[in-house]
Parts: sequence; C-alpha cells; structure tokens
Amino acid sequence: MAKEGADVVLCDICEPIAQVENPMATKEELEETARLVEKEGRQVVFAKADVRRLAEVQAIVDEGLAAFGHIDVVAANAGIWHPLPFVDIDEDEYDAIIDTNLRGCWNTAKAVVPSMIAAGNGGAIVMTSSAAGIRGQTPYAHYTAAKHGVVGLMKSLSNELAQYDIRVNTVHPTGVNTFMGMQPSVESIAATHPLFVMGASNTLDVSVVEPEDISNAVVWLLSDQARWITGVQLPVDAGNTNKP
Repeated sequence: MAKEGADVVLCDICEPIAQVENPMATKEELEETARLVEKEGRQVVFAKADVRRLAEVQAIVDEGLAAFGHIDVVAANAGIWHPLPFVDIDEDEYDAIIDTNLRGCWNTAKAVVPSMIAAGNGGAIVMTSSAAGIRGQTPYAHYTAAKHGVVGLMKSLSNELAQYDIRVNTVHPTGVNTFMGMQPSVESIAATHPLFVMGASNTLDVSVVEPEDISNAVVWLLSDQARWITGVQLPVDAGNTNKP
C-alpha cells in the first residue's frame, strides 16, 4: 500500500496468544514494518493493539484519523490458526480463534466505518478469509467456522455500505509462506487430511504462495482499478477451492 502511495495505520497484538502454538509477530517487527512504510516516503501511525478488543482498535483508528484526517481503505488481516480435531478443541481455543479471526474483522469495521461514512469519500474494505472460508477444510473446524463468518459479514456490509460508495470484499488464500502457515506440524497433518488447505489440495503446482501474492490482491481490490467490485470472494489459492 505504501508503494502505491498510501499513508498507513498499522497495529498488531505483538505478544503470544496462549491457545495457539505458532510464534506471533513482535513489537520489533511492527516497528520494522513502520520503517519500511517510511522508506517508501509515506507517513505511518502504529501501535500495539489486540483486534479482539474494540477499544484498542478504536484508539489506533482515532490516532490515524488525527494524523491523516480520514481513512479511505482498510485491510482487516489479523488472524490465528491452530489445526486440531474437532473433538479436541476446547472452549478457550474456540473463543480465541473466533474472537481474533471473526470479531477482529467486526471490530475493525466498527472502528473505521463511521468515519468513512462521515467523510463522504467512499472507500473500500478487504477482509482476509481463507480457502477454508469457501470449503470445509479440516482439521480446524473453529478456524473454518470463523473464516466462513468473515464471508457473511463481508456480504452483509457490502450491501449495507453500498449506499455510501464503500466496497467490501474478501480474499481467500491457500497456504501462505509465513511462520503461521509453516509451523512444524503442518506437513504431517497435511499428509493425513485430504481437505487440508495446502499442498495436494492446490491444482497449480505450488504448495504455498508468498505473502506478496496476497498483498497484491488486497491492494488491487482496494484500488480504483476494482472500483465496481464489491461483495466478492476472491480466491488467491492456486486452484484450491476449484476442486469439487
């Protein structure tokens, strides 16, 4: 987004979440992202914030509004994932996944949409779902439920906010080459679950895609090049969801 000329508001929890095994981004990595934005000649506002807490999201949004005057485009991307059979998912883990992946999108929209309506400039929102938001991927029913919920939220908001010229869409990645997607347990689980999100589930000859592949799709959906696209589920999944 910075390369395309945007000033950027960033947040991340920057601390572990007990219910998932993979490492989380650090405060130093958030600061490095801010430096990369500034390297592109753009301004940046950033802070630690937990997307599960509306007040924390609202605080960073308000800081961004104070700095820039308005927010035009939004990427709701925070998410966590922990593969586990349904019978082994306890209440705390279910809550952590749903609150981060679904409530996080809800809170982001709640924090930013009123200012977008008030500004009267239209705009666009992209929420990150997953190939698991289209198919019944396993073994992570809580994650799949959350990512399907993101689609429902997107579809409702795309209709409700159309009157304000605010577009809302989702992107649906297959496995992505991040520390979350490449934790050590992934390969062994994928080998025993035909509906796992990665590897053999893709029709194109790639096991995982790169983060930039998803970012490019998000930036395009947020841009004027996609000005008439709303309410759409855009797979960036190497053909994963094209299978029966």
